[in-house]
Amino acid sequence: MMVVGLTGGIGSGKSTVMKMFSEFENVAIYIADDEAKKLMNTSSTIKTALIKEFGEETYLKNQLNRPYLASIVFNNKEKLAFLNSVVHPVVHQHLSEFIKNNSDKDYILYENAILFENGSNKICDKIITVTAPIKTRILRVVNRDKTTKEAVVSRMNNQWNDYKKMLQSHYVIHNIDLTKTKAQVLTIHNSLTK
Repeated sequence: MMVVGLTGGIGSGKSTVMKMFSEFENVAIYIADDEAKKLMNTSSTIKTALIKEFGEETYLKNQLNRPYLASIVFNNKEKLAFLNSVVHPVVHQHLSEFIKNNSDKDYILYENAILFENGSNKICDKIITVTAPIKTRILRVVNRDKTTKEAVVSRMNNQWNDYKKMLQSHYVIHNIDLTKTKAQVLTIHNSLTK
């Protein structure tokens, strides 16, 4: 079973590209961030570790208190590293089961914003990095998340830069013009399924 990693910095357009791949038949899509969010609310392993480390207010009415957790980890690399060390092994186990359950597909598209940063690239047979100019990425995220330029730059600083990702990728999608992006997706899909 071929696992194809899809990554890119915040605002690069990974979700847009992932939706384009989801239009192909016989491709299974695994979105690490979505699955991690679900598992943070359902996994007793994660809940127990986070409450022990960050306190009871980490969960409100049995649901993750995201603003509280974000206020702790986004400006503290050690706390962020701890959070990742708890969540990522559970997500990896979940992904392994997903791969087994989709062994009849042409390939698994594994979308993960921090694919290289958390070592998930090691489980991928091929890697696609989505890029866009920094100014474009900042503008997209400011508009999408109703946040500030400074907040976006802070999040970018927790991720590898595009050049470093591109050096270790099999494919690069330059996501500036949607028509051209779609053509790049089709070319890559054809290459993966030939």
